[in-house]
Amino acid sequence: MKSDLDHLMKENNLDALLVAGPAGHNAAMTYFTGLAHLTHGYLIKKRDQEPVLLHPPMERDEAARTGLKLKSLNEYDFLALLKEADGDHIRASSGLLKQILEDHAVSGRVALYGKVELGGFYGALRMLDEAMPEVELVGEPGMKSTIRKARATKDVEEVERIRAMGMITTSVMGEVAEFLVSHDVRDGVLVNEDGEALTVGDVKRRINLWLAVRGAENPHETIFAIGRDAGVPHSTGTSGDRIELGKTIVFDIFPSEAGGGYFYDMTRTWSLGYATDEALKVYEDVLEVYEKVYAAMVPQKPCRDIQLLTCELFEEMGHPTVLSNPKTEEGYVHSLGHGLGLDLHESPAFSQAESNTDLLLPGSVVTVEPGLYYPDRGIGVRIEDSTWMGPEGKLEILADYPKDFVLKMRSS
Repeated sequence: MKSDLDHLMKENNLDALLVAGPAGHNAAMTYFTGLAHLTHGYLIKKRDQEPVLLHPPMERDEAARTGLKLKSLNEYDFLALLKEADGDHIRASSGLLKQILEDHAVSGRVALYGKVELGGFYGALRMLDEAMPEVELVGEPGMKSTIRKARATKDVEEVERIRAMGMITTSVMGEVAEFLVSHDVRDGVLVNEDGEALTVGDVKRRINLWLAVRGAENPHETIFAIGRDAGVPHSTGTSGDRIELGKTIVFDIFPSEAGGGYFYDMTRTWSLGYATDEALKVYEDVLEVYEKVYAAMVPQKPCRDIQLLTCELFEEMGHPTVLSNPKTEEGYVHSLGHGLGLDLHESPAFSQAESNTDLLLPGSVVTVEPGLYYPDRGIGVRIEDSTWMGPEGKLEILADYPKDFVLKMRSS
């Protein structure tokens, strides 16, 4: 949580954080600014001090809405810096950063964050490193960085924003289910009013529309994969594939607040009209593992142990897993879940690597998503919910939705 930042900065021997780039789709900046419309800027967070947002003058009203301490970039004469640098934008940008850090008395170890054009920023930082020997620029490892560690647990406001995204997500999932089952069927294929086959692309366009009208966006697309594609976990689906009865459909939807805010993530697996006995058995195995693992998720439990339990349960059922063969492309081929927040994937991690020391903590928001995949058999099944470990130590699904496998067609 944000309240942990100063403690974490001290633990990691950091004197300040420097975040660069826009506020939208830039998780480290959004963490401080919220969903402000800021096209670029800098944020300085010194240890044991409030953060300062340096913003473009044209966006001063948006900056004011963040509630942060502000400083306009208009107070720095970039044109003079550019002239002094003989038109070299990289040198001028380095000079601007130097003035900003000096103006805020920043020294010592400074961790870098944000989303920027890499080439120019890298050049400016190299020059800054030479120009300010009193500053040590620090690049922290992704999931273990200070801000990522703070974001690994969420406060109540963050959880409620994720829950609200969950309500949008389940609403859209319900619309998709209704859209599918309301179609006529011809020769085992869903058809529209013109008698043309309904395709994966048709469904995805509806998903994007229904999300947009609810104030959400879909920055990483959607997984809507049928048949063999359902058996490849991150196949997003083939746009021209027809929607057919009796084939497994993996529907994994992970939208965010419009503007690059908090995500939700959930998956349901459907078979329209009927399911084959083989697919039904795979689904029942996944659902059983989901329920057993969910019950085992308690506070302070090592996330690695939860992954190992998932593998062991599947292997007892006769399915290959990454525990016995880390390179398997059939059976259980991924980790149980991941942290969720301003990024779709964040801490804690459920990797089975011995180096994984992440714990399931009060305040953790994590996905629970066991799955089995057999692409050559045209079968893929995943069940996923986004959950919150509350302060009382109880795991809660933030926006539940039925786990029915077979969806009955209205026309049958």
